[in-house]
Amino acid sequence: MKSSEIRQKFLDYFASHGHTIVPSSPLVPGNDPTLLFTNAGMVQFKDAFLGRDNRAYVRATSSQRCVRAGGKHNDLENVGYTARHHTFFEMLGNFSFGDYFKRNAIQYAWEFLTKELNIPAEKLWVTVYVEDDEAADIWLNEIGVPADRLARIAGSDNFWQMGDTGPCGPCTEIFYDHGPDVAGGPPGTADADGDRYIEIWNLVFMQYNRDESGTLNPLPKPSVDTGMGLERISAVMQHVHSNYDIDLFQDLIKAAARETGAKDLANNSLKVIADHIRACSFLITDGVIPGNEGRGYVLRRIIRRAIRHGYKLGQKQPFFHLLVEDLAKAMGVAYPELVEAKERVISVLKQEEERFAETLEHGMGVLETAMKSEDKMLDGETVFKLYDTFGFPLDLTADVARERGITVDFAGFQNAMQMQRERARAASKFTMKGGVEFDGQATEFFGYDTLHVDGHILAIYKEGTQVNSIDVGDMAVIVLDRTPFYAESGGQVGDCGEIASSGGTFTVEDTQKIQAEVFGHKGVLKTGKLSVGDTVQAQVDAAARSRAAYNHSATHLLHSALRKVLGSHVSQKGSLVDQSRTRFDFVHNEPVTADQIKQIEELVNQEIRRNVAVETRLMKHDEAIKHGAMALFGEKYGDEVRVVGMGDFSTELCGGTHVKRSGDIGLFKIISESGVAAGIRRVEAVTGPGALEYVQQQQQQLQDVAASLKASPQEITQKIGQIMDNVKSLEKELSRLKSKLAASQGDDLAGSAVEVSGAKVLAVAIDGADATALRETMDKLKDKLKSCAVVLASTEGGKVTLIAGVTQDLTAKVKAGELVNFVAQQVGGKGGGRPDMAQAGGTEPAKLPQALAGVAEWVKGKMA
Repeated sequence: MKSSEIRQKFLDYFASHGHTIVPSSPLVPGNDPTLLFTNAGMVQFKDAFLGRDNRAYVRATSSQRCVRAGGKHNDLENVGYTARHHTFFEMLGNFSFGDYFKRNAIQYAWEFLTKELNIPAEKLWVTVYVEDDEAADIWLNEIGVPADRLARIAGSDNFWQMGDTGPCGPCTEIFYDHGPDVAGGPPGTADADGDRYIEIWNLVFMQYNRDESGTLNPLPKPSVDTGMGLERISAVMQHVHSNYDIDLFQDLIKAAARETGAKDLANNSLKVIADHIRACSFLITDGVIPGNEGRGYVLRRIIRRAIRHGYKLGQKQPFFHLLVEDLAKAMGVAYPELVEAKERVISVLKQEEERFAETLEHGMGVLETAMKSEDKMLDGETVFKLYDTFGFPLDLTADVARERGITVDFAGFQNAMQMQRERARAASKFTMKGGVEFDGQATEFFGYDTLHVDGHILAIYKEGTQVNSIDVGDMAVIVLDRTPFYAESGGQVGDCGEIASSGGTFTVEDTQKIQAEVFGHKGVLKTGKLSVGDTVQAQVDAAARSRAAYNHSATHLLHSALRKVLGSHVSQKGSLVDQSRTRFDFVHNEPVTADQIKQIEELVNQEIRRNVAVETRLMKHDEAIKHGAMALFGEKYGDEVRVVGMGDFSTELCGGTHVKRSGDIGLFKIISESGVAAGIRRVEAVTGPGALEYVQQQQQQLQDVAASLKASPQEITQKIGQIMDNVKSLEKELSRLKSKLAASQGDDLAGSAVEVSGAKVLAVAIDGADATALRETMDKLKDKLKSCAVVLASTEGGKVTLIAGVTQDLTAKVKAGELVNFVAQQVGGKGGGRPDMAQAGGTEPAKLPQALAGVAEWVKGKMA
């Protein structure tokens, strides 16, 4: 029975027993800071178990995509060493939310295994939590499992919890006996770690909610959560002992062998690659992008581990991304989102491969040298160098060392890491956040409603040191008890303006949070004197605030428009909103086309023209998400959030300042689009007065160009086309003349060849020749000299162009690639090519004469 058939049979069985089939949720848990990835089928039902989410059904079943490769649940280091560990796996599950409990859950599981899958009952063993008499009684007296095939287990093995807090409860596990030819004892015995008895299904009885203090609180409605690994049950049904021998993995292993050139399909590296392509592809499908922290770093670690195993198999060219097509064929029917995201997944993986390939070979060289030491421990300094210089994650280095029986000095690595952090801190300059300590009250912010507030100075800091007063010309940071100034947050820059009293005037150049709820106003005292305790008037620059509000509100519309035009995978990865423009970074793996930019602009400007009211509401976080508010990826939010809505087009969680109506933005214009990292694009745009200024500037440039071309703006395209045609014609004629000149020089040069060991050798520079002319001259010289080795060179713009040619009768001893490199290395370059023809370049023209002078002697040495 194929894996796909088992998956469907499971879902169909529970659907026939009143369960709603629920699609797999993404691998990035929605609004759950306790989890790095979705690691079990119950994750998407967590609030339903807690009674916070009332579903339209009380029974559910799913095949959930899961990743265990970071955080508390991490199987990454075991992949490639065991038969059943994976970074990515599918969890088949059935769930009850206060409906049925232990009896039905056990009966359903037994019937599915023994009747639907026809697994012999005598092959199944059972465990229960040591204190769970109810479950034991059902198994022994209702199902009829013999007492000698049931074990009571204490501890965490049979008491399940998803994290340190949350729903939990006792569980009962079902094991399959692979037979006496496999080593290992029954569950609950000293030999239980063997491979003979394998857990295939875990039935969790959700009875409690563990709070932060560790207390178990009974759930209002006891529920059921079950999990059966599709890969494990497939191994049982396909009569194999290793998950990697099932149909799904065999297809991917064969694909990995095809792309790496490996012949032995049992090679563990192929298993690692087959496992990792699943995790990486689905993580990217769900919006994770390789990076240096959090989920992105875990993804990068998995990718680089796969690439290293390809390298181990002898594949030094990008290959990993080529397996996405095979994965889509194998799993695309069950998970159509993978097929939809396929091209993006391929692009992201290819970029990451190419990036790591630049340092992999050098890093492996360093690692190989270090492991040749007599010491059986790899020192921490080397491990850190591999991490810091070559991008080797710690576990990748440990994985290589483990294969050689070498341990890693983890403590030394951490020490080296800490030393680098201390050096970085010592080198950092004073910043507002880094140099200011404040123990007073929080700042009250009134800036949503007014730009002018009267307040008192609570503290003044000069060069990071607290002072009582400042004088004219002093740069300082002022803390007020009340302020209308918005402090930089969520991508929006801080306000500027003025703080004034009867004694002095302070120009505010920037506002930042020096603590979570304390605003620091940074600037310079222009007149008089200010002291702690002074009563002041704080006035925000209204024009600057308005322009920042135009840009910030437009950013929300831009985010929504990007998702509508490019796809729902688009998510914000960063932004910068100030009074001049908005800069928005987002997940997308290819350049945004001109047509797409046009569509995005049209959508945003259409919403501006609708002139809808911009509404802001304070809501509970969970309620806001249910109402469709978009939360930013990786952003932390409190229980109460500020929701900014613009009609039915955009709803986001945001603490920034905004316009009152969308029409206030005026005009929206994208001015640039570019890539800033693998899978991350950046759009910059202007609004309102800034957009008008940009359009006027563009119009002026158009008119200036038209004047230079002596044409009207409407005729510019035609005029430039004519000029380009003329340029191409002239370039063609110039190239023809250069070739003619080089050919005539070639006839003359043949006589300058010297004889070396029976062959002709010529090494000369030809003035004014480009690469094409050099090649044409080379062909003529080889025809004329018959048996020869020739090096031709030219210099232009501080660069050297070299070409070497060797006739076929000499290539056994003299290789053109080696010859051209001999010259290139002396003029600051390198190159290569075929044995009969090769090219190179250099950056030191002054050394060319001496380099050419040594060619004859070099050829003589090769001919000896």
